[in-house]
Order: sequence, then structure tokens, then C-alpha cells
Amino acid sequence: MLMWLSERLVSLDPGFAVFQYLTLRGILAACTALAMSMIVGPVVIKRLNRLQIGQAIRQEGPQTHLQKSGTPTMGGALILVTVLGATLLWADLSNRYVWVAIFTTTIFGAIGCVDDYLKVVLKDTRGLPARWKYLWQSLCAFGVTLYLFDTAVIAEETTLYVPFFKDVAWVMGWLFVPFSYFVIVGSSNAVNLTDGLDGLAILPTVMVASGLGVIAYLAGHMEFAEYLNIAYLPGTGELMVFCGAIAGAGLGFLWFNTYPAMIFMGDVGALALGAALGVVAVMTRHEIVLFIMGGIFVLETLSVIIQVGSFKLTGKRVFRMAPIHHHFELKGWPEPRVIVRFWIITVMLVLFGLATLKLR
Repeated sequence: MLMWLSERLVSLDPGFAVFQYLTLRGILAACTALAMSMIVGPVVIKRLNRLQIGQAIRQEGPQTHLQKSGTPTMGGALILVTVLGATLLWADLSNRYVWVAIFTTTIFGAIGCVDDYLKVVLKDTRGLPARWKYLWQSLCAFGVTLYLFDTAVIAEETTLYVPFFKDVAWVMGWLFVPFSYFVIVGSSNAVNLTDGLDGLAILPTVMVASGLGVIAYLAGHMEFAEYLNIAYLPGTGELMVFCGAIAGAGLGFLWFNTYPAMIFMGDVGALALGAALGVVAVMTRHEIVLFIMGGIFVLETLSVIIQVGSFKLTGKRVFRMAPIHHHFELKGWPEPRVIVRFWIITVMLVLFGLATLKLR
């Protein structure tokens, strides 16, 4: 929106051309989302407290969590509004990649919102039944991937690239659709599983989004893409603005979500942010790098799969509790120690993921 306005103001003063620069708009999107979160956050928390929209805590979980009962949840709506608001303000709205990212994030956020509403407002502990949740996630993910496949102009848009190797690439053809579906839905639910401790999911999301923003910029820049030997994908650079908005909104939310949390994001935030990371990775053709940078999300998901599989097959549990962050809590780690150590691991993984751009 503001980019469109700056294009018209250039005729009055050439200085307005500065707002055409992608890097500046990415930074401004982050700053805008951060400012919006900081301003609106206290109002949202106060409103949720007044409506008594509080988190219910499982009795079988770590006993230290019982004191969190009643903490306002559904704060992910704040993240969603600030991400979409900043993106609409600073992104090029003629770019189809931006609209795919906005659509995917909004739909997955709506699914999470329904789940949270049933759990918190209507006091239905089951929330949205898993079959319905996955049905709507699947419909959205398949719709998005079919659109991307149908509108692909060059082969690079549906090719799977393997980090560390210059010439290892697989033109996926129609297999692009199920593979991308798995990435988007898997990423969405992985972030949701990770969101179990104060600030545990949001800062890794900020870091991974920042890494993907850098990748989007490089993939959308012909000279940088050629130098780094990565696929040049015209138009994907604009996703840097979207990723910047996620980073800014996430940092603003962390201000209130850090231990001890004043608000939780709920499914409305976790499902939306996870899907956003997944769809950006798909559009920039860096799905494997997403798995590397989001290693904490992958670990949390695998711990649940292993725990459930082991219990069903042998009747024994591998971990004291899954997801794995609860395992460390039950081993005696204080919650802040688990959170910060997972953050440190994510920093290293994001840096390693970015290093793969050159190690080819």
C-alpha cells in the first residue's frame, strides 16, 4: 500500500524512491509490526483478562505449570493482525507470492482460532476434533500447492534443491504438490507442538523467519542467486517483507510472552506461524534448509511420534513426557533453562542453515 503511494509521490520528490528498496521495506515491516505489537499488546491482554479467556493446564503435566492456569491465551491473534497489517503496508501487493503467504497464514490462523474458541470460550476440552482440523489444514495446503504448481512459469519453481551439492536437484513434476503439502502442514503442527513453554516457540519462529527472509531476498536477486548457485526465482524477494513482519511481530509478542508469560499465543498463532514458515520455504525452494533451521520444531515433532509409536508397540515410553521440552522439565531442568537452551540451539541451526547457501 505504502509502496504504491511512494511510486506516485516520486514525481513530487525523488527522495520517495527510497521506499522502493526491498531491504528498507523489510526493515520497516519489522519495525511496524514490532511497534503495533507493543502498543496493542497491553490492550489485548487486559481485554482477554476481562473476558476470562484463560489457558487450561493439563493435570498430568509438570506441576510447575499449574500456576499458569488462567493466563490469557489466543494472543496469536495479535501476531496475526500485526503481521498482516505490516505486510499490507510495506509489501508489493501486485506480487502473487505475497498473497499466497497472506492467504495461507490467515486460513491456518482461522483454523487455530476455532480450536482455541472451542477450548477456551466454550470450555470443550477436545477443541476442534483432529479429523476436522487436519481436513481444513489439508484443503488449504493442497489448494495453495496446486495454485503454485499451476502458475509455475519456470522449472526451478517446482524443483527440489539439496544443500551442500551444486548439481543435485530433482524436477519434481506433480510430486511437488504432495511434498509441499507435507512441508506446510508439517511445519504448522510442529510449531504448535513446540508452543508449550513461555517464549519457547516464538523466538525460534522469529529466527527462522529472519533466515528465510534473507534466503527470499537472495533467491529473488539474479546476481546474488547466480553467485551463490541457488535457484533464481523472480518475485520471491518480496517475501522478505513478509518475513520481516513475522520477525517484528514475534519480538513484540515475546515482550509479553517471555517467562513468566502474561499471554499465550494459542493455536491461532502457532498454526498460522508454522504454516507461514512452511509456505515461504516452499516458494523459495528451500524446504530442506527449513528442516535444518527449524531443527527444534523437528525434534519436538519426532519426540511425539517416537513416544506414541513406542507406547503403542511396546507399552513403554521413551521419554518421561512428550513433547521433549516436558521431558527435560521432568528431569529437573527449570523452565527458563529449557527455553534458553532451545533458543541457543536454534541460533546455531539458523546460522548453519544460512551457511549452506555458500557450502555447495
